[in-house]
Amino acid sequence: MKRIGIIFAMEEELQSLLKIVELKKSKKIYDITFYECKLKENELVLAESGIGKVNAARCTQIMIDKMNVDCIFNIGVAGSLSKKVKIGDMVIGEKLVQHDFDLRAFNHELGYVPKVGVYVESDPMLVKLAEKVEKEAHKGIIASGDVFCTEKEMSENLSKTFHAICVEMEGASIAQVCFLSNIPFLVIRCISDSPDGSNNKMTYDEFLKMSSEKAAKFLKEMILKVEK
Repeated sequence: MKRIGIIFAMEEELQSLLKIVELKKSKKIYDITFYECKLKENELVLAESGIGKVNAARCTQIMIDKMNVDCIFNIGVAGSLSKKVKIGDMVIGEKLVQHDFDLRAFNHELGYVPKVGVYVESDPMLVKLAEKVEKEAHKGIIASGDVFCTEKEMSENLSKTFHAICVEMEGASIAQVCFLSNIPFLVIRCISDSPDGSNNKMTYDEFLKMSSEKAAKFLKEMILKVEK
């Protein structure tokens, strides 16, 4: 049996999955509550990290060190960077990059992190598993940074520079911690907004609720297929 860690940035994302699992107990470490749950025979540890790369990295390391997880999923919402990736679509993060990590003054590429590189690759077996669950999901590069991307020019630059198909604020930092700790991981996103103005029929909160619920259902199906 695998013990699966799942990290969310926001309360809405966490609550969407808590509704469909069996909560056994909770444990607070520092100011983060870790929910120990079951989904059939699978043991899960859920936590809300808070928004941003530092919060996400901190939560990831605590989960690895204190909650004894075998692998980590990061699930949540993101903004689209591609015309092909629409609101409500699922994205499987094949690679992750920190678009705001800048050592170009030392002749490195934008996004390059010492001892890590520019891109961190998700666990290939988990990527394949996710593809089986949602055959229509997009697979590609997810860009992360400590800024909420709302401008079309910024989204075009991220797409051009990193070939990323969506952008958010946590995934690449979780990927880096897992990589350095030798823990398999996968980042999954549901598209909740787009800087191109295509999301003008619903409010962001409505998109967030819809996307969080869809992401939770996707993750449930995937967990049930994880090898025990």
